[in-house]
Amino acid sequence: MRTAKLFPLPRPGKPGISGVMIEILHPALLPPGLRDVLPPDAQIEADVVHRLTAILASHGYERVVPPLLEFETSLLGGNGAAMGSDTFRLMDPISQRMIGVRADMTLQIARIATTRLTKSARPLRLSYSGDVLRVSGSQLRQQRQFSQVGAELIGASAPTADAEVVILAADALLQLGASGLSVDLTMPVLVPVILRQLGVDEATAATAREALDHKDAASIAALGGDTAKILGRLMHSAGPADACMAQLANLALPDDAAAELGRLRTVVALVQAALPDLSITIDPVENRGFEYHTGVSFSLFARGIRGELGRGGRYLAQAGEQPEPATGFTLYMDTVIHAIPAPAAKPRLFLPLGTPRQTASDFQAQGFATVFGLEPIVDVRAEAIRLGCRHVLLDGTVIDLT
Repeated sequence: MRTAKLFPLPRPGKPGISGVMIEILHPALLPPGLRDVLPPDAQIEADVVHRLTAILASHGYERVVPPLLEFETSLLGGNGAAMGSDTFRLMDPISQRMIGVRADMTLQIARIATTRLTKSARPLRLSYSGDVLRVSGSQLRQQRQFSQVGAELIGASAPTADAEVVILAADALLQLGASGLSVDLTMPVLVPVILRQLGVDEATAATAREALDHKDAASIAALGGDTAKILGRLMHSAGPADACMAQLANLALPDDAAAELGRLRTVVALVQAALPDLSITIDPVENRGFEYHTGVSFSLFARGIRGELGRGGRYLAQAGEQPEPATGFTLYMDTVIHAIPAPAAKPRLFLPLGTPRQTASDFQAQGFATVFGLEPIVDVRAEAIRLGCRHVLLDGTVIDLT
C-alpha cells in the first residue's frame, strides 16, 4: 500500500496549470516517532499503569496530575534547562507567551511540590502518570511520545531516601512479574567533585569527562598524577556492586568525594538487605542522561529487553523560592510492558439482540467482557466469531466456541 502521492497544486487563478507539488499523505501515516497503540496493547498498557499507580499509592505516594503544557520559563527553568533540546515550543494564542510541551514529568512534580504544596509536611511523596513528547527519539527509544509512571520523594536528604526509591521502583516491577531485573547505580557528581577538589582546570576536566564517557583508558592515563590514578581506578571498578565496592575500599579520595562514595555504599547495603536477589551493578563514572542529578542515580534493566525500563536519582527541586533535596524515578511503559507477562484478556461473550442488561451485568461480574448484538442474526455463532468472541449466550447457556 502506498502511503503518499504527489499531486500538482494549481496556481491561483489558473486552474489546471501545474504549480507547486503537494504531498497527500495516507491517513494512517504518522510523523516519525509517533504511533497508534492498538488492541490489545492499549489495554495492556492501561492495566499496567493502573497496577503501578496502585503499588505507589500503597507506599504512601499521593497522585498528582500536571498539565501537558506549561510556560517555557517554568518548564525549562533551573534543572529544566537539561531538557531544552528535547522540548517542543509554541506560542500560546491566549497569553501570547511561549509555552512548552512536557518532555519529562519529574521537574513538573518538583514545581508542584515547591510552589503549590509548600505547606505540606516533608518528606513529600508524590506519584504521577501520563504521556510525554520529545523533539527526537534516542538510539534505544525511537518513540517520541510515550507514557511514564513515576514517584518523587521531596524534602529528604538521607541515604535512606535514595534507597527507598530504588527499592520501590525495583519492587514494583518485580510485583508486575519482571524477571532478570537489574539496577545500575551511578554517582554523576562524584567525578566533578574529585576534579574540583584536585584543582583541575576546566579544559582538562572537559577532556577527562569525554574520556570517561568513552571509557578511554589511554586518555585518562595521559592526564597524569592523582587525577589519572583516581579516575582510572574508578573507571575500571565498574561492575557488580560487591566487587566495585571492594576495589574502591582503599582508594584515597578527597574528603567530599569520599563522602559521596560512602553514601553510595550505604544505599547499596540498604537495597541489598531489602531485595537480596536483585542484581546490582555500579558504574561510578557514568554521567550521560543524568545531567541534572546531584547524587545517587540509577537505571533499571531486564534481561533480554532492549533499553531501560526506567531511571531515577537525586536532584534539587528548584521551582520554588528555596531549593529542596529530592529523589525519585520514572518508569517507561513502552519498555515495561515487554518485560512483564501480559495480563490475561477477559473472555468476550456475545449476547444476541434482546438480552437483558442485567444479564450482561451478571456475566461481567463473572469476568466476561460482553458484546451486544445490534441486529437480529440468523447465525449467532458465526457473528460471535466474527466479532472476536470466544463465547456466545444461546437460550440462557454460555457456549464455548473455541
